[in-house]
Parts: sequence; structure tokens; C-alpha cells
Amino acid sequence: MFMHFAPLLTVVAFAASPAKTADSIRVLIVTGYDYPGHKWRLTTPAVRGVLEKDKRFEVRVVEDPAFLESPALNDYDVVVLHFMDWKRPAPGAGARKTPPAFVQGGKGLFVLHFACGAFDDWPEYGNLTGRVWDKKNTHDPRGPFEVKIVNPDHPVTKGMASFQADDELYFCLVGERPIDVLATARSKVRKKDYPMAFALSYGKGRVFNTPLGHDVKAIEMPGVAELIRRGCAWAAGRPATP
Repeated sequence: MFMHFAPLLTVVAFAASPAKTADSIRVLIVTGYDYPGHKWRLTTPAVRGVLEKDKRFEVRVVEDPAFLESPALNDYDVVVLHFMDWKRPAPGAGARKTPPAFVQGGKGLFVLHFACGAFDDWPEYGNLTGRVWDKKNTHDPRGPFEVKIVNPDHPVTKGMASFQADDELYFCLVGERPIDVLATARSKVRKKDYPMAFALSYGKGRVFNTPLGHDVKAIEMPGVAELIRRGCAWAAGRPATP
């Protein structure tokens, strides 16, 4: 699978970027395939655009999850997982060693939407990401709902008000790992509250996970966009806002 790395690394190395400053946050978005209902070719530029509203972010994109095997991961402050290996093999053994070491060493991981369903044959993925898809349940029908900030003292959500989303409200996440739930929403189907954003530590590093972000409209909702920016900055070990 490493035969893909040379061109990918070339794209990363020669992409135009702003001048680096002491505040720069180097972000790698890992994408390239997903469940067919998730149009990653459209949503990836939307995620990038949302992040780049914060001028600290220097964002790169690789369209091959096998890049997770590369030691070049260490060139970044935070990795955004934006893929799901639907009906195809997940990235191999190397991709199950490098990301945990990356985060344990003090870097950041951001898990977006259905990336909670990636690596379904890798038990440690649940410990790394906090919660994963249970492979049985799904979500409310797509539509508007309120996301409530339930931990206003966490660096990601400090000063944030509850906001409106237009998205899929996931009620399908499971896991035993202790997490800090930052925001919730009430399912119209289950009549219960479910986490819409949560954070955890992994070794010396930080993980931010949100099941929000089904499509471009969902990602660009103002409150969701703010949450994505803040969560990514926090995972990188920086202040959540400039």
C-alpha cells in the first residue's frame, strides 16, 4: 500500500501554504472513501474551508487512509479522520501502530461523523476514539435539532452557546472509555439525549470526536463549524480560539 505514499507526499510538500508562524497549527485530513451516502469529495473541501476560517490552521488533505502508516504523520499537530472503510479492507497493521503512537506522544486526533465506524476489526480503535459505531443502530432522520452545550467549562466549549444543527443525530455510539461529554442532542426517535461532541486524553495527547458532519450543509452550520474549529485546535494542544 505504500506505493501510494510518494505522490501523496509530493502533493502535501508542494501545496501552497501561508508562511509559518509560532501559532501555526498543522492539520492533516485523511479521507478517500466512505459509506456511499457520505460524499467525501464534497465534504472534505467543506471541512477544510471551515477550519481555514481560523488563520492558524495550515490544512493538508490526503485521499488514501493508508497514509496513516507513514512516519510523515509526525509532521502534523492533529490528524482529522474523515473516512470509513465501507465494504473494503481497512488500512493495514501499520495504520494501527502509527496513529496511537502519534497521539500518545502528545499530538491530536479529530474523529468526524462516520469515522466512528472505521477500523471495525480493531478493538483499540474504541479506546483511541472514545466511542465507535455499534454496527447495529443508526440515527434519527436527517433534520434540524438543537445541540446543547453541557460542559461550558471545557476549553472547547467555553463561551459557546447551544446551537442549531441540521444533520443526522447519531444514537449508535458505544464504548466504555471515560470521556468528557461536551454537547448533547435529544433524539426524536429514542427520546433520549446522546453525545454530539466529546473529548478524551490518550497518553499525552488529546482526542476530539463528533458524530456531526453528514454533508456540506451540516458542516457549514455556524455552530457546527465553530465546534469543528475549536475541537481541532484543542486536539492540537492549542487554545480553542485564536
